[in-house]
Amino acid sequence: MKFFTYPLEKPKEVIYPESDGKPMAETDAHIDQIIDLRKALQAYYRDNPMVYISGNIFIYYLENDTREQVSPDLFVVKGVPKHRRRYYQTWVEGKAPDFVLEVTSKKTTSEDFNYKYELYERILKVPEYFLFDPAGKYLHPPLQGHRLVSGRYSPIVEIDGCLRSEELKLELHVEHGPLEEIPESTWVLRIYDPLTGEMLFTVDELEEELQELEETLQRETVARLEAEARARREAEARLEVELELERLRKELEMLRA
Repeated sequence: MKFFTYPLEKPKEVIYPESDGKPMAETDAHIDQIIDLRKALQAYYRDNPMVYISGNIFIYYLENDTREQVSPDLFVVKGVPKHRRRYYQTWVEGKAPDFVLEVTSKKTTSEDFNYKYELYERILKVPEYFLFDPAGKYLHPPLQGHRLVSGRYSPIVEIDGCLRSEELKLELHVEHGPLEEIPESTWVLRIYDPLTGEMLFTVDELEEELQELEETLQRETVARLEAEARARREAEARLEVELELERLRKELEMLRA
């Protein structure tokens, strides 16, 4: 009796899409807010190799199922390396995000408050979920936060005019807009460090501030050097006058003698 063996068929490799072809956001105001907040957090955590900050990439949360994904505007994951990724897979990384922020709009308000709310709360169990409306038309108030308590989201209470993120140990402040040259933005979201009371700047803003400080220092240095040179010239002129006076006195004394 002969037995035949057949090679086992390899399971098909699952290809996880990197994009759905949809635009990043509706308006320049939304795009600028997302980019500025992401850059500010990246600058703040630049020395911590185990904090990953990203946004508008797919988060896949069910292995081998490309349909089960979500793309937050901004999210932060603590305890995973910060290297660049094409997408984020929770079963590979070992955890879901710790912090999610959606910059909501007319088209996304319903999804942000229903589908994503339930997904972040019940499936991904994201500890903190924030929503921000730069137009001030779809959320009242324009910044709202939710914290996971016993498996369900509880509203984060505003304290001293801001919402505090316990996950990031930072404060989220809403300030009057508009953003420069973007009139459709009524509100601007800024992040502050409560330990220093200072606003988190993006790398570009830090470089701009550094350049301004360097230019100020250069101007002050030039002004100081000019003042010192002027003082030297004045001292030299006084010395010349004093020497000339002394010479004339001696000459006069000789003539009188």
